[in-house]
Amino acid sequence: MTDSRVFLTGLWLIVTLELRQRVRGASWYVLLGVFMLLVGVVTFLLWLATSAWLSGGGGVFGAIIFFVLLLGTLVSPALSGNAINGDRDAGTLATTQVTLISTGQLVLGKFLAAWITALAFLAAALPFLIFAVVLGEVTLATIAVSVLVLAAELGVIAAVGVGLSGILTRPLFSIVLTYLVVAALSLGTLIAFALLGTATQQQATSVNYQVVSSTFDEATGKQSDIVCSTAETTTFNVPRFDYYWWILAGNPYVVVADAAPGSFNDAGNPTDLFGQIAVAVRSAQAPPELYTEFNGCDVAAQSSRNDNGTFPDQAFDRGPTAQQTYDDAVPSWFIGLAMHLLLGAGALAWAWRRTRTPATHLPTGSRIA
Repeated sequence: MTDSRVFLTGLWLIVTLELRQRVRGASWYVLLGVFMLLVGVVTFLLWLATSAWLSGGGGVFGAIIFFVLLLGTLVSPALSGNAINGDRDAGTLATTQVTLISTGQLVLGKFLAAWITALAFLAAALPFLIFAVVLGEVTLATIAVSVLVLAAELGVIAAVGVGLSGILTRPLFSIVLTYLVVAALSLGTLIAFALLGTATQQQATSVNYQVVSSTFDEATGKQSDIVCSTAETTTFNVPRFDYYWWILAGNPYVVVADAAPGSFNDAGNPTDLFGQIAVAVRSAQAPPELYTEFNGCDVAAQSSRNDNGTFPDQAFDRGPTAQQTYDDAVPSWFIGLAMHLLLGAGALAWAWRRTRTPATHLPTGSRIA
């Protein structure tokens, strides 16, 4: 038998043992049932709510994906955060380590079992995802990419939980720290982006020229004999969120939304929840205009004024559409996904180093058998 086959056989043995232990009792099936019930209720409420602001199933599909990610990040740390140190406390880790199972097989096997367990929640949500797809306006590319990236993010959380369970000796500490890592990625990135962007400000200048008087020709709707005011200069501080857009790339919800291909209508507006989030995140990359000038006299000379003294909307620049903002910015999802993969791989590598035998040093109070 080749070395690779021996490794895979031992790896699969650890995976099957872990999975059998998880599904041995009725609590696992109760947990899946409660999860499906929650997703079903949320899907129905989303279907009623999003019909008011998003057509088709784009809003429902994106929200269900995010809900599955939310529940996955809440359940996965509890299932993976004590995978290794829990066996050490129970006195079964040393028994496994004296067999032919290597440390790599042990760590990777527990990671794969934790990842498969997390993917079970994604599989339980498939009927509701199919319902959202049936509603329409969800492209195959959006379905495939979002589900694959969601599965990868669940794998990252499982890797962090298993890794911390091998690094730390106390199961409670490793579970809590896994939750803290999830919170730092999900909420901490948003808080850091908002605070750093607001704290970093730069002075901007705005110059305006207004029409003091003019002659309005009712027959042509044009203005003549325009008298302009002197320049009115205003200075104010603007936040520099463009310096810290990369922080948002580390948010798992942003990674899923930004990875999905953008879908826009004829007006250039996003048609699903993923597109709305992606446009908002990519717009943060654009630096603010530090100098703006508005010449109302030029606008009055080049356009027709209404009878009430106002100008038509066509006289003013509305700026780029949401689709133009999306296309002109740099996709950030691959940066965040790469960061997450490195985080998970680093946690597993550190756990392997702390778990391998023979151990040259053990922390105070560590249990061997």
